[in-house]
Amino acid sequence: MENIFTDEYFMKKAMQEAEVAFEQGEIPVGAVIVVNNTVIARSHNLTEMLNDVTAHAEMQSITAAANYLGGKYLKDCTLYVTLEPCQMCAGALYWSQITKIVFGARDEQRGFMTLGTKLHPKTTVVSGIMADEAANLMKRFFASKRK
Repeated sequence: MENIFTDEYFMKKAMQEAEVAFEQGEIPVGAVIVVNNTVIARSHNLTEMLNDVTAHAEMQSITAAANYLGGKYLKDCTLYVTLEPCQMCAGALYWSQITKIVFGARDEQRGFMTLGTKLHPKTTVVSGIMADEAANLMKRFFASKRK
């Protein structure tokens, strides 16, 4: 039997969260954290609603996953996020010791890779999963703001 729990499968879940953010007028970034093929946290940007610059999708997911697991370390967990994490989120992911990060679109201006932010040495990164879909949602969002 084919494993349906692929990176694309879980990135679709993150994209659903990004769509919710879009509908709420938030920058459309969505995230889910998975352990053993189970989503234990899902979130999207809440910076406008909470009036909090730290309320990125990744930060919300890290907190929810830690609460679910009952501890601060996210070992054996994978974060799926539609946009490359910024350096703030990368720093939090470093300290969480998350095992794997899968992201969609690159953030050429503010992404952790562009800025040279380090992740935990045991964290693996996969990029480009559903990148076009994530980038297009971001473009639609900012185009709607310019009208």
